[in-house]
Amino acid sequence: MQFDRGYLSPYFVTNAEKMLVEFENPYIFLTEKKINVVQHILPILENVARSGRPLLIIAEDVEGEALSTLVLNKLRGGLQVAAVKAPGFGDRRKDMLG
Repeated sequence: MQFDRGYLSPYFVTNAEKMLVEFENPYIFLTEKKINVVQHILPILENVARSGRPLLIIAEDVEGEALSTLVLNKLRGGLQVAAVKAPGFGDRRKDMLG
């Protein structure tokens, strides 16, 4: 899978010198849906936080309250997380994520 765009917020950066997000052995959450309410993914976030591993979210979009909550958790050190928009459009995107 090749990404057309990068992370959804510069606050997800882990390597400030190169402006990259670098994770070792992350969980990867794929969804073909938009995430705009954190309650939709709260059980996933809680399980990942307990594991101590980072989380990469690949979704149609992450916005609003959900994005704000992810950024806030990252800044507070509670969860290593980054979110990116899924590549492609329409049915092609759904095929890649499905």
